Amino acid sequence: MGGSVLRILIVEDDPVLGPSTAHGLELEGFAVDLRPDGEGANAALVAQKYDAIVLDLGLPGVSGEELLRQWRERSDYTPVLVLTARGFVLDRVRLLNLGADDYLVKPFDLLELSARLRALSRRNGAKDDVLLECGALLLSRNEHIAMWDGARVELTKREYRILDTLLRNRDRVLSRKQLEEALYGWGEEVESNAIEVHVHNLRRKLARGLIETVRGAGYRLNRNAQPD
Repeated sequence: MGGSVLRILIVEDDPVLGPSTAHGLELEGFAVDLRPDGEGANAALVAQKYDAIVLDLGLPGVSGEELLRQWRERSDYTPVLVLTARGFVLDRVRLLNLGADDYLVKPFDLLELSARLRALSRRNGAKDDVLLECGALLLSRNEHIAMWDGARVELTKREYRILDTLLRNRDRVLSRKQLEEALYGWGEEVESNAIEVHVHNLRRKLARGLIETVRGAGYRLNRNAQPD
């Protein structure tokens, strides 16, 4: 997945277990994001591509099972390792049938979690979407190159990041806030009107109709856009 550092999303609301697991995995060489609920997890998945997700089932609001079901229904096949307090075989089989790739029963050993995450990433490596397409648009995630109607287009780093985020979510409408989180990361200061400026530049460089504005909602890609 481009580089030796694996990026992991932990979805865990326990105020002790979540941070301690994240810290332990960071010491093992992982890059880790921690979110306490489904809303935060979904926002993180829009903003960032992960090598694997560590998912607790007992989350507030939307349960871990429902989150997993939603991800698979929208064709997000990021490897998911479920943390569960349930040790019964039928429970584990049901989780695997829902789309989980692996599981650990609490309490678990951090070294075993680390080893299982690395194994999941190796198994998933061949399925990494290094080429993203939408109509006449092609993005090479390995080389950070954008092609429009067969011709290479020079993009700034932030233009590329917005385009990458829209392509990974090409069947969804992304709000300005979601694009800001993808562009700046969590907690960084956001420049005023930055998204509008970058979208304007992308339309100018690619095609006016490629990025649609959905009034009151945000932006999405138009896979039927034609070269100007």
